[in-house]
Amino acid sequence: MKILFIGDIIGKPGRKAIQEILPQIISQYQIDFVIANCENAAGGFGVTRDIVEDFYQNRIDVLTSGNHIWDKKEIAGFIEDYETLLRPANYPECSPGHGSVIMPNSSGSSIGVLNLAGRVFMRPLDCPFRTALREIEKLEKKAKIIIVDIHAEATSEKNALGWFLDGKVSAVLGTHTHVQTADEKILPGGTAYITDAGMTGSFDSVIGLKQDGVVQRFLTQLPNKFEVGKNDVRLQGVVVDVDVNTGKSLGIERLSVKMKI
Repeated sequence: MKILFIGDIIGKPGRKAIQEILPQIISQYQIDFVIANCENAAGGFGVTRDIVEDFYQNRIDVLTSGNHIWDKKEIAGFIEDYETLLRPANYPECSPGHGSVIMPNSSGSSIGVLNLAGRVFMRPLDCPFRTALREIEKLEKKAKIIIVDIHAEATSEKNALGWFLDGKVSAVLGTHTHVQTADEKILPGGTAYITDAGMTGSFDSVIGLKQDGVVQRFLTQLPNKFEVGKNDVRLQGVVVDVDVNTGKSLGIERLSVKMKI
């Protein structure tokens, strides 16, 4: 089974890349299932109901997120309406939304998707390692294939989680830093891993945002408005090839596809 995982979608340029590039990737790689991180899809911060609906119309099966999922206040009013719109499972139990989901696939097998957030250089949350074990115990009862989005800042934390879950899940795929790493591999237990899948948006930018505003923030340390970059738009992610009988990954390939002007 071919699973496409798309790195953080940034604003309108990222959404445009989904519309224009995703269909060709699905066709070229014969993709069976699509997961994408959507937490920056609305102007670079958060997501709206209309955007969520648009992503589903564009053949994305499950949306994951991270710390920015709460940036649009309206999210609290609709996140419960979509079991396939995930927030990290290690947020407090009273938080709205779901941290994992099991989805049937056209091949006849079910796919579990688990969303986690790191704690190093980020908000203090429940332990992602222990949360992962708890959630996997539930998911593996119905799904051999389990994909984990670890939304974290520290590469060491992501790397450690990959080794911790090796052999327990099909893939551990990092998001959040918006910089695609070159360390994709299959771990000894059959788990596909990459520290960061990258981003889908403008690369004439600072991780998707216009340079001037970001530079001024670093220079002055004062709050200012960030705007999404517009040029050199690319879709980044990975294609994971999973054995449906064992749930182990057979291969992982990085993608970085530039949108035609």
